[in-house]
Amino acid sequence: MQEIYLDNSATTALCPQAITAMETVMHRVHGNPSSMHAAGCAAEQIVRQARAQVMRALGVQERGAALVFCASGTEADNLALTGVAHAKEKFRGSRIVLSDSEHPAIEKTVQALEAEGFEVIRIPTRGGVIDPDNLLQAVNERTLLLSIMTVNNETGAVYDVGGLFRAAKAKNPALITHTDAVQAFLKIPFNPQRMCADLATVSAHKIHGPKGIGGLYIAPQILKAKNIAPVIYGGGQESGLRSGTENTVGIAGFGAACEAGFATLAEDVRTMRTLRDHLIKVLSPEIQVKRPVKEWAPHIVNITLPHIKSETMLNHLSAQGIYVSAGSACSSHGKADNRVLTAFGASTQEADCSLRISLCAHNTKEEIDRTAQALSDGIRRLVRIDS
Repeated sequence: MQEIYLDNSATTALCPQAITAMETVMHRVHGNPSSMHAAGCAAEQIVRQARAQVMRALGVQERGAALVFCASGTEADNLALTGVAHAKEKFRGSRIVLSDSEHPAIEKTVQALEAEGFEVIRIPTRGGVIDPDNLLQAVNERTLLLSIMTVNNETGAVYDVGGLFRAAKAKNPALITHTDAVQAFLKIPFNPQRMCADLATVSAHKIHGPKGIGGLYIAPQILKAKNIAPVIYGGGQESGLRSGTENTVGIAGFGAACEAGFATLAEDVRTMRTLRDHLIKVLSPEIQVKRPVKEWAPHIVNITLPHIKSETMLNHLSAQGIYVSAGSACSSHGKADNRVLTAFGASTQEADCSLRISLCAHNTKEEIDRTAQALSDGIRRLVRIDS
């Protein structure tokens, strides 16, 4: 039985370019990038090259911008939010604005800051849309930080981050903006500079790179004003913003995956959009697709089953070698995060009966057809909960 992997928003398979780059470093480059001898310089050159590859894939050309390598997208989110909040004593107790559908790496970090005394405002995202008027009402002279994800990891909704950030900065020029771009990077055209994002989070294992490596883009003005502080202390690596010996192997794989993905971005987007549209076409009429009201990322489809628990259908599909998810793998150890789906407009029961199917450019129409058939079989066979 050939397995079908449709959980690419949780993680992706390593691309050949990343494997080659990582194997080369594992076998040939043994030095610590901070060491001054030749072996250390060789490792440092690997890190420098990968940093340039990630920045090229981000489309960033501005002088003075930084990319800080972290152990994950979650750590990068924590560095962005906590690093800004703790950067200066005058920031204490300021207002933080975010959407009500952020990834747990953002939501839980903000909850911790809220417990410290920061004021937090969450903006509704019903239908996958953020009302600019709602957001601007939340932005005032006390607002320190605005964090809005670019693509929702549960529904695939694409938020107008550029428009929202520009409007917010027009009202409060001192505002610092951050976007969790983990599900947007190399899935849709994305450039933090053009979107007025002072900070942007990316992750390698969502783009066919290795697990255990992510990054935070930091705009020059944030560095110049010293408006971000480290959350991990030690030897002062990554320009003093993320101490700890760099994961040279993972960084090399991240850079190679970025270079490969950036080269085929337009083609990959077309392929994923075609697969998404085909999936919607062949799904059973009993299955409800949660379509964002406005822009929709090409790789995420969230569906609601007809009164069948998501876990029940997951087990049915998994037994046939078909792998999807009930939501973010970072939500309650893999359990569905009803918070995001109910914010989108689903009832609690609908959220409990929802699955996320997430694609990559290597999936095929045949795999989609098999999955749709397996879902239809499950609807006929599985026990339904009371409506």
